Amino acid sequence: MNGIGERDFGGHGVREHGVRGREAEGRGVGERDEGERDVKERIAAGLAAVRDRSLAYTDADDDLLVRQHSPLMSPLVWDLAHVGNYEELWVLRETGGITPLRPEIDDLYDAFKHPRRDRPSLPILGPEEARRYISGVRGRVLDVLDAVDLDGPDPLRRDGFVFGLVIQHEHQHDETMLATLQLSGRPGLVAEGGLPPGRAGAPTGAEEVFVPGGPFLMGTDLLPWAYDNERPAHRVDLPAYWIDRFPVSNGAYAAFVEDGGYGDPRWWTAEGRRWLRSSGAFAPLFWTRDGGTWWRTRFGRTEPVPMDEPVQHVCWYEADAYARWAGRRLPTEAEWEKACGWDPEAGRARKYPWGDGDPGPGRANLGHRAARPAPVGAYPAGASAYGAEQMIGEVWEWTSSHFLPYPGFRSFPYPEYSEVFFGRDHRVLRGGSWAADPAAVRTTFRNWDYPVRRQIFSGFRCARSASREEA
Repeated sequence: MNGIGERDFGGHGVREHGVRGREAEGRGVGERDEGERDVKERIAAGLAAVRDRSLAYTDADDDLLVRQHSPLMSPLVWDLAHVGNYEELWVLRETGGITPLRPEIDDLYDAFKHPRRDRPSLPILGPEEARRYISGVRGRVLDVLDAVDLDGPDPLRRDGFVFGLVIQHEHQHDETMLATLQLSGRPGLVAEGGLPPGRAGAPTGAEEVFVPGGPFLMGTDLLPWAYDNERPAHRVDLPAYWIDRFPVSNGAYAAFVEDGGYGDPRWWTAEGRRWLRSSGAFAPLFWTRDGGTWWRTRFGRTEPVPMDEPVQHVCWYEADAYARWAGRRLPTEAEWEKACGWDPEAGRARKYPWGDGDPGPGRANLGHRAARPAPVGAYPAGASAYGAEQMIGEVWEWTSSHFLPYPGFRSFPYPEYSEVFFGRDHRVLRGGSWAADPAAVRTTFRNWDYPVRRQIFSGFRCARSASREEA
């Protein structure tokens, strides 16, 4: 540990991530140049990888791309052109000072002016024109990357932040595209991928892990591509608690359903009961029952629900009701982050549950390695310092917390990324799903959505407060 980010909180040695951006101080010009070339090569590779992914998800007939498959989602072709327009705005215009290529389409791809339900009525670019547009933008973006100084004082340029911004933004839209493809019901559009080998049979050992009380450092000041809502790092002191070792499985959730959980008002808040009446929900989205078997539809394929996978496609109200039925509760956002990323021995936060090393196929199910969650217990090598597993990948995990700013929050680079969403309308999700890319996943990353949303790849784990004797 290099001591970077060390804090003194009343005698507690609380430190932030051992990972930081490139250490420019104390290096010669040649070393800085070599380091910048390495960063630029990684950025170029990241740009290429995310674009390959976007094009793969839109390699379909025009009718599928221009159709709106749900009022909750944009037409796929809107997402495709939007990522190019976002890239033009932030890299070409804001960073590179390049004359706008298509200023007349800015309004069409302003996500804050046009709700998703209204986007099919806009005169958006067709599939081929959208592909030509994003290709033209990308060529100029690579020119800007080649010329830009990543060591300067401009926070957009420093450490390649603006490129990280557009890479993460496009990966997030790719995950949205996958949700749209799931809603389309069309088979054969999404590659299956390969599931990890996993453990033989059900995992053994404790079903929950203990997190002692005490302070930790939540958020980050040092991870160079972290979003504004992850900043600043700040001290949070939590009482002791228990949290599930794994996400709640399909089998466990099916027991709640079969126990009449959807019909028992004891487990639902007033808002949850209203949602139940309006939605008609009786199980997770895409589940049906035939005789004694639960079935699910996944990317146009109908299959028995695998009881050993984490449950997905449940909304916040469903997660909250299950937790009440189980005699538990959803973890707060702070509890989730401490259990996921805090290293009590080192007194610092980790970038990932297992440490600072990048995600690999033996640690987490990310980046559409498989088009589904892996079985519970498949990634023991990805455990956190407290022993919680599969906190990164598999499913986005609902927490009990509303999406609010951290103390000392400052909007950057624009308020519409985070600031306009703060309040009690949205609940926080953590962890990243199997569809999330490693570039957009870390222990501090915050996602948020309305509590009614379940077309997203969302699940949860439960928590409970420790007793006085346990604490």
